[in-house]
Amino acid sequence: MRPVRLRPIEAPPVAHVGEPPRVRLAALDGLRFLAAVMVMLYHYAGFESGDETRAWDGRSAAELLPGLSRFAAYGWLGVELFFLISGFVICMSSWGRTLGDFFRSRVVRLYPAYWVAILLSAVVLRLWPTVRHAPRPSDVLTNLTMLQQPLGVPLVDGVYWTLWAELRFYLLFALVVGFGRGVTYRRTVLFCVVWTVAIVSAAGAHDDLLQGVTEPRYAPFFIGGVALYLVRRFGPDPLLWGIVGMSWLLAQNSAVEEMPRRVDANPPHLSATICMALVTVFYALMIALALGKLDRVSWSGLTTLGALTYPLYLLHENLGWTLIHALYRPGRPAWPVLAAVTVTMLISAWLLHRLAERPMSKALDKALTGSLTRLRTSDR
Repeated sequence: MRPVRLRPIEAPPVAHVGEPPRVRLAALDGLRFLAAVMVMLYHYAGFESGDETRAWDGRSAAELLPGLSRFAAYGWLGVELFFLISGFVICMSSWGRTLGDFFRSRVVRLYPAYWVAILLSAVVLRLWPTVRHAPRPSDVLTNLTMLQQPLGVPLVDGVYWTLWAELRFYLLFALVVGFGRGVTYRRTVLFCVVWTVAIVSAAGAHDDLLQGVTEPRYAPFFIGGVALYLVRRFGPDPLLWGIVGMSWLLAQNSAVEEMPRRVDANPPHLSATICMALVTVFYALMIALALGKLDRVSWSGLTTLGALTYPLYLLHENLGWTLIHALYRPGRPAWPVLAAVTVTMLISAWLLHRLAERPMSKALDKALTGSLTRLRTSDR
């Protein structure tokens, strides 16, 4: 008998033939904006901590905005949607790029708007410390690195905690980008499988260092997003559906485990069933996107809203609470104040994007491109 040669597992055929690795998806921009609005409304109308009640002159949003508050109390799950989208986007945007290009794209994407938002927030809190105390100058400068959290330095704005989770994900995915020929189907699948095993092992081992590296609480959302981009690029496949399904099972558990901590800052009416349902809806929407079911969504306004998402997320908390405190007066309706602050934050996000983020990103991209070119040619 002739020996049987086992063929290596190859990527399934591409489902979206001719689709470039990096393409602007209007529906994806819409989902990003939805996530940002969820988080913003959570902080304005669903968050019952001292900071928000100080913004509303000592009264709770549940009392002032009872109908909205019950829904806004689940807005913290918008962060989980962000992480799911992030896994999809980072896999899409890194395809065909070198490690240097990957590093440059992430720095250019994250830092310009972040630097301006930190300085704006610090100035506002220095001039009007009505909701939070002004940060120390040393803390502001350390926050500019985006590495303040592992150093134990206070956050200038509470929402910045998610950026450290993003950075850890980028560092892990850089292993895929920088290995061999860069991002491939096989290496990305292996990355998803190994990371899933790692987060489960880390959670069981109760090792702080291992948990800090693997991020067990939020990693399932990143992994699910990465696998869903593979579904979009290469077509449905049982292996990919297995990774997506496993990530969903771990993700809904993560959301339920997070809920007790959120109850401490919210009315105790949060429902585990609703949390699980929302996570499932997020996955369903991203699956529809991966399968091309949302490609008909082409409204150009969604692209604009997508561009505002990151600046809106960075600006809305401290600046929004300070503005609420300045506008609200006891005995007056809260709805007009909420509407005015929301519109103001959207305009502020647009201004930050147009006047600071875009020009600074272009300048930083040009500078880093030159530096990386010199670095690549320095050993020749």
